[in-house]
Amino acid sequence: MSIFDDELMQLKGKVLRMGAMVESAIKESVRALVERDNEIAKSVIEKDHQVNSLDVEIDEESIRLIAIRQPRARDLRFITTAMKITTDLERMGDLAVNIAERALELNEEPLLKPYIDIPKMSQISQGMTRGALDAFVKLDKKLAMEVIMRDDEVDDLKHEVLKELLFFMVQDPTTASRAMKISFVAQYLERIADHATNIAEIVIYLVAGKMIRHMTLLEE
Repeated sequence: MSIFDDELMQLKGKVLRMGAMVESAIKESVRALVERDNEIAKSVIEKDHQVNSLDVEIDEESIRLIAIRQPRARDLRFITTAMKITTDLERMGDLAVNIAERALELNEEPLLKPYIDIPKMSQISQGMTRGALDAFVKLDKKLAMEVIMRDDEVDDLKHEVLKELLFFMVQDPTTASRAMKISFVAQYLERIADHATNIAEIVIYLVAGKMIRHMTLLEE
């Protein structure tokens, strides 16, 4: 293995490490909400700087490799793909922090209702994130497409959450503040799934050399 190949492997390892950190943040932020645990929420917020630092480190390493190694088309595509993936991962980490912040607020108020669909959304979003990164490692176009197909599941659950919260607000306007905060959590999770979809689309570009845009172009 050449020095450059080893550097590319190290770059891939950093992307996967960042992905694991983000997946954990998503899981823990929702756990903080469901278990009403402020310490878990605070931990998610405090650890966000680690994700941000790794994002910067990956960008700097990618730029260095492009400048010094002058990679050919295939390797250049891999490096630029890694940079795009970490951009989405960093935003997903921010959204996990947003969930943790809403958890801190909601934990100070009486529980509006048991959380059922929110944990489901979280599990699917985590699975999509893991699947997209697995597709990146394996250069697996089929696996990436399976991730994209799951996005509708999260969208459908979000609509169910919002519909139920609207019912609560209509029945009792005093629940509006709590209901709105829970609706924000559902929207954050939907956006996390969207970013996982973006990563899967980027992987397809890496493998096939063609960028697709969501479901409308999958058949092409």
